[in-house]
Amino acid sequence: MAAASLSGVHVAGLREIGFQFLRGDPDRLILRGMGRIRAVLLAVVFLAAEMPQLLGSPVTGPAFLWSPQHFGSSQHDNKEFVDYRTFSPKDLTKSVLSEGGWSNVVCTREKLNDNMDVAVVFVGRKLQTSDISSIKQPDPSLIDILKLSFTTSNFSMAFPYVAIDEQEMLENSLVKGFAENCGQGLGVNRIAYLDSCSLDGGNKKLEGLHSVHDILASRISGKMDLIVLCSGDSKESDRTPSEGEALSNVVDMLKQSGAKYTILYASRPYRTTQYPAHLAVRFLAESPQGQASANSTCDGVCQIKSSLLEGIFVAIVLLIILISGLCCMIGIDTPSRFETPQES
Repeated sequence: MAAASLSGVHVAGLREIGFQFLRGDPDRLILRGMGRIRAVLLAVVFLAAEMPQLLGSPVTGPAFLWSPQHFGSSQHDNKEFVDYRTFSPKDLTKSVLSEGGWSNVVCTREKLNDNMDVAVVFVGRKLQTSDISSIKQPDPSLIDILKLSFTTSNFSMAFPYVAIDEQEMLENSLVKGFAENCGQGLGVNRIAYLDSCSLDGGNKKLEGLHSVHDILASRISGKMDLIVLCSGDSKESDRTPSEGEALSNVVDMLKQSGAKYTILYASRPYRTTQYPAHLAVRFLAESPQGQASANSTCDGVCQIKSSLLEGIFVAIVLLIILISGLCCMIGIDTPSRFETPQES
């Protein structure tokens, strides 16, 4: 009898729960839950859209190193070599000296200057890493001269990702890094720099690109000259040549002078709207026939970044599923109290 009475109490309690849910207007509860779900989904989508800017790499610019001549050592006979690591300006100088062979050109400890007469550092102000693979390129002539020089030179290297240092100008950081890593200082005859460059330690100031011709004409045989050129302000007039035109003019002057030269182009783009940095420029490692080059590398840092992006995408999907389920559960109102069983 007691068991039957207790069972009846439980059935009455369940009926009371059902009556309370019906009195709570299920349609209104469902609409309230759907509204919460929509709000949460909008927040998640916004966070997902901002995720590349929050977790992504800073604005980067590319760097290219090439020379029509070999450096005289098989260790530095790289052609169309692309390094996809993210470099700081200091790391770039170390790589240019070691892997690029500039330690045999600008350093005093290696007297191999007979193989090279002029080393040129050209610093751009516009080109970002993503611009190379973009359909709308800010300076098509610059892309053309860089790609032509990269693919036709006997020695060429590319560094697609060079991070921007907001504390110091790129040209000054590069020259200072060369001097520090050379140990005994730079072993060059002159350091000529354009008036648009912010450089400490130069001993010959150039008033314009036309002055490069005078430097080449007055060079001393057996002596190495370092020429640092920088692009002007971001606001250019109609008469100011573009970076592509300026670089092309410099290359033409070097060819006409008959000097043995090597050029390092590096870009320090002005901070504007940031494009996704994951747009890789791997077409640089492809030969004109479309065959992939064996020099392209994806080191541990590259693999870690790809795995990290995959993990973030999976985590966002799982988070959306979890929040949706929680919102559905929250939208169901349960009774705050139950009827106490009556004692028989």
